[in-house]
Amino acid sequence: MSGLTHLDAQGNAQMVDVTDKSVTMREATAYAEVHMLPATLALIANGGHKKGDVLAVARIAGIMAAKKTSELIPMCHPLMLTKVNVDLVLVAERNLVEVRATCKLSGQTGVEMEALTAVSTAALTIYDMCKAVDKGMQVQNLKLLEKLGGKSGHWQVEA
Repeated sequence: MSGLTHLDAQGNAQMVDVTDKSVTMREATAYAEVHMLPATLALIANGGHKKGDVLAVARIAGIMAAKKTSELIPMCHPLMLTKVNVDLVLVAERNLVEVRATCKLSGQTGVEMEALTAVSTAALTIYDMCKAVDKGMQVQNLKLLEKLGGKSGHWQVEA
């Protein structure tokens, strides 16, 4: 109908059948930014937040979210992830935290949604932990940076 794989010939939503797809190594990296006040970033950097280590909690939340993506996104397949890495970098000159997640497996379908879910959840966790001191924080620039493997091979966002 439209070329979208999650729609059947009648336009009904469907989970894609990956039964006949080859098992290949698949990897995806996603990115987001959490913009905040300088004082909020300093609070995170100094470990002075009364709720605890914001970055450690966000990292764990991102990893947990990647593993539960199929429970959140209706047409995603449950996947046996072999790697989930969540990196958080404080960028003082821009008053933000960069969030990057990489997911990997050997399987029949890609891990883009798992990487995007990990990044989103880690960013939202930063917001949740810091909203009492900075309600104006913004999650921005959520995007897939790169994917490897599968029939379509290597894809990377244009610089």
